[in-house]
Amino acid sequence: MLKIWSMKQQQQQAENAEGAAGKKKKKVTAAQLRVQRDLQELTLGNTMKMSFPNPDDILNFTLSIEPDEECTRVVKCTQKIYHPNIDLEGNVCLNILREDWKPVLNLNAVIVGMQFLFLEPNASDPLNKEAAEDLRSNRDSFKRNVRSSMAGGSVRGVSFERVLK
Repeated sequence: MLKIWSMKQQQQQAENAEGAAGKKKKKVTAAQLRVQRDLQELTLGNTMKMSFPNPDDILNFTLSIEPDEECTRVVKCTQKIYHPNIDLEGNVCLNILREDWKPVLNLNAVIVGMQFLFLEPNASDPLNKEAAEDLRSNRDSFKRNVRSSMAGGSVRGVSFERVLK
């Protein structure tokens, strides 16, 4: 919490100094302050990595999750995946990202929710109906299709990029 206030104080001092010089600096938004606090409290497990393409922009980041379970191993949130709760455009069906969102939820809650989604795909609330049906009807076939898609193969006529290391 102290860092957030010190960031605000530093910004104010910089604005005062630059105001005298005739330059304007961007203000820190409430969203930036919230994300900064969430990042300080965030605990990522061994299977998750977070990167910031622009270190000065903490609102835009990439999260990579590498669950221990073999069938859903490794994707970045921006890559196409064969998953019942993620469509081919990358939209994610996770309740806390939609109807169950509350301002008290922090980044850690979202990341844990995403990790759970990879460990326990939900065939009863699908965005990718074919993957959901595959999971419901034959789990072994679903696992093979996930492995194939992540290795850069195709599933049901859809080609996937290789995402396995």
